[in-house]
This record gives sequence, C-alpha cells and structure tokens, in this order.
Amino acid sequence: MTANRVREAYAERAEEYTRLLGSIADTHELDQQLVGHWAREIQGAVIDAGCGPGHWTDFLNKLGVDAEGIDHVPAFIRNARMRFPNVPFRAASLVDLGVNDGSATAILSWYSVIHLAPTELQSVLVEFARCIAPGGSLLLGFFEGDTVEPFAHAVTTAYFWPIGKMSAKLEIAGFQVDSVHTRTDPGKRPHAAIIAHRTDV
Repeated sequence: MTANRVREAYAERAEEYTRLLGSIADTHELDQQLVGHWAREIQGAVIDAGCGPGHWTDFLNKLGVDAEGIDHVPAFIRNARMRFPNVPFRAASLVDLGVNDGSATAILSWYSVIHLAPTELQSVLVEFARCIAPGGSLLLGFFEGDTVEPFAHAVTTAYFWPIGKMSAKLEIAGFQVDSVHTRTDPGKRPHAAIIAHRTDV
C-alpha cells in the first residue's frame, strides 16, 4: 500500500528532511506569497494535511490562522511539536483526517498528495471534501506534467499531474476550481497549485 511505503520512507529520513527543507526560509518566496494571500481570506479552522516538518502550519499560525498540522509520520509530528510548541500537531492519515464532517474552513495540502498512486488520489480528495464546510477552500500544491506519470523523487516515487486531470479529480470530489498557479524554476520540476472551494452539498 502506498501509504505504508511513504510513511516508512519519510520516517527513515525525517531528521534529514527537516534539516534541509523544514524551514519557511527554504521555501520559494512566491509560494509564501500564494499561501499567505490565500490564508488571509480564511476565518475558521484550517488543516495542514501532510504537514511534514510543520513549517507551513507555523507559518499559517503566525498569520493568525487557526491551523492544525497532521501527518502520518510520527517522527515528523514529534519534531514539529518540539520545534513549534505553540502550534497543534497530531498524527492522522490523509484518508482519515480525524475531524467531523464540514468542521474545517480550509485545508492546505502542500505537496502531500504527490506520492499517491493515481488509483488512490480520489479517495483522499473525497476525504478533504468531507472535512471542509460548503464554501470552504482547498489549496493543493503538486508537480505538473503533461501526463500522469511516476518519477524518482528523492524520498520515494512521486507523480506528475496535468492541471486538467487534477482539476477533474477535484470536481468529482466536490470542489470547484477557482484559480490555477504554475511556475517552472531553472533546474526544477514544474510546479502547480490549485485553489478550489467546496461546493454546496
């Protein structure tokens, strides 16, 4: 199962990953601007789904957002709690975020679905939709490609997704796409982010 493989792969490199990529200073300024602008429009509980080292959860909280980080890698949760003691973190999986229906105003999923096999992605997006109240927002970051295909990510296999196909998956899950953001930096894989809102149910 992909979730077990991903959890084990990140557990083995959690300390290294946190050291190299676990700070907002390690993120792109344009990503900070995008997440920050999105967050400033939110009032209510936010889930940072697949928070990893917890730096984005901390970033949201410093903006005054009521954000909680969840991850299925225990080492990430332990480290995040130590590094950001005033920010709530807990262990949970992307297929079961552990909250009531419609209890979240928004979800940030920043590169947390990139390792999911194409057959597993839909169930996670449906779970996101279950947790977000109608009208609530989702910000999803991922690697953009011309086709859905795997590639050798530094930690474990990840996938490229065309924007059109990811948008279609979101719509099936119960979202309406509001905006699309793309960027290709020299020497980096193409980046994409979609902001969508939960349709009325």
